[in-house]
Amino acid sequence: MMRSMRKYPIFFTIFMSLSIFVSGFAQSIVNTVHNLSISGTGSIKATQESEICIFCHTPHHSSPRKPLWNREDPGVTYTLYNSSTIDASPGQPDGASILCLSCHDGTIAIGNVLSRSTDIAMERGVTTMPSGLTNLSTDLSDDHPVSFIYNTGLSSVDDELVDPTTLTGAVTLENEKVQCTSCHDPHVDLYEKFLVASTRYSDLCKYCHQRNGWDQSSHNLSNATWNGSGNNPWFHTSYTTVSENACENCHNPHTAAGPVRLMNYNREEDNCLDCHNGNVASTDIEADMAQGWKHNVYPYSGIHDPNETGYVQNRHVECVDCHNPHMAHESPASAPNANGFIRGVPGVDTQGNHISSIQYEYELCYKCHADSPDKPGTNIPRQIEQTNVRLEFDLSNPSFHPVEGPGQNSNVPSLISPYTESSIIYCTDCHASSGAQAAKGPHGSVYFHLLKFNYETDDYTQESYTAYELCYQCHDRNTIINGMGRFSKRVHNKHIVREDTPCSACHDAHGISSSQGNSTNNTHLINFNVSIVGPTSSGRREFVDKGERSGSCYLKCHGENHNPKSY
Repeated sequence: MMRSMRKYPIFFTIFMSLSIFVSGFAQSIVNTVHNLSISGTGSIKATQESEICIFCHTPHHSSPRKPLWNREDPGVTYTLYNSSTIDASPGQPDGASILCLSCHDGTIAIGNVLSRSTDIAMERGVTTMPSGLTNLSTDLSDDHPVSFIYNTGLSSVDDELVDPTTLTGAVTLENEKVQCTSCHDPHVDLYEKFLVASTRYSDLCKYCHQRNGWDQSSHNLSNATWNGSGNNPWFHTSYTTVSENACENCHNPHTAAGPVRLMNYNREEDNCLDCHNGNVASTDIEADMAQGWKHNVYPYSGIHDPNETGYVQNRHVECVDCHNPHMAHESPASAPNANGFIRGVPGVDTQGNHISSIQYEYELCYKCHADSPDKPGTNIPRQIEQTNVRLEFDLSNPSFHPVEGPGQNSNVPSLISPYTESSIIYCTDCHASSGAQAAKGPHGSVYFHLLKFNYETDDYTQESYTAYELCYQCHDRNTIINGMGRFSKRVHNKHIVREDTPCSACHDAHGISSSQGNSTNNTHLINFNVSIVGPTSSGRREFVDKGERSGSCYLKCHGENHNPKSY
């Protein structure tokens, strides 16, 4: 061995330098699975070969590729990573990446080196890289992209990429390109998987990726741990808290199950519900999703796209339609402002325009429930049909529930403190998961249309607090039935108590568009349910506002002709 070294003084110098390095540090290639010689400690090693460097390098008869490469190029065409959100242009692997792939794509025998006339024999009959996580195959669509230019031009297009001119740490580029060696040092395995920096708290990822809002996000700060039930949400890391796993709570940089954006699971919702099922997060959203009425994320796959603009064209709902996992955090807000849970989500404003990040909660709801062509409808047939909630809540309407701003009615004596005529409410004050233990937000409910509380709409419903529990969260039941003198007795008490007529027979909870209704016939959310309220014998079906707690009705209901009935 030493005689051969003396013949090649340069290689001898390299070898001695390596020996000094090995003797001075416990960690080197000698102590890693990249030592494929007979002295290797890994499961893949030679039966007799004692040289270590020969599996990659040779001083003579090397490939033209640096550094003295001892292997053939794979010579195959790879399937590359691609997604709608990538701004880089990955090419076929080159540079250091093609060198790594000469073993890790599984196409060339591990012992097939240029300096040997026959393959180096490996233990257990191993030839090419065995199947598993280290065999990336020729399909790289589920791996972090490599061999692409990463320069200031790219970072200026994607403002969540660090300007590469500031990369002064462990992560390096090769001729302005990201290569395998940007993240991996094949000679040193200090951080597992030959990574150049620790992945704890996603320190390695953050050399290049700086997601907007990440520093304050729950996924960055939470110390929640897995309770041991169900699936291990961190099956590909050794870390035990949400904050430690950081990016890898959802992403897997190699052999990801969901190739687009390198997700842990192919079904979008599984990446969220793996933690948000009560096994890591404190609330069980998965249980809410089992209710009869829900934002049903299960039927859709591969439809949602982060680049969606404006209102949703193809009907679907995924967790990330409402939540930005890079920015979401537990921060309260007052109506109509968006709280931290939905921070950083795109939406639609009051004019129907796309906005990249919502300011108000209703702008999120408008993304699907306003101008979308396949938006959900209603089970109540109205005299004025309207399912565009953006038009229903418009502040120029004759009446509306105060979602965008305070309502039109300046005298509402039934309101329960702290509500007043100037109050603004959230969509989620009415539409949200039901039950005291449910997670906040409209995930799943036992009540129709994802209502937070019961709201009966069938005719001949016997009045009770339970029947109209939704209304009675804001409007005092006793005041509605008895507390407004003659008005209560002649209108509410008579209809909802004595006649068993539901609130929805007369009132349309969202509002009446100004393009369809007016301030004479449609104040006080009057928009009749035509399956209960019919026209008079003369064909009229309308309410006429005559001032404060005064009006006339022309209609036929429960067989009684109002032509008109005034109060």
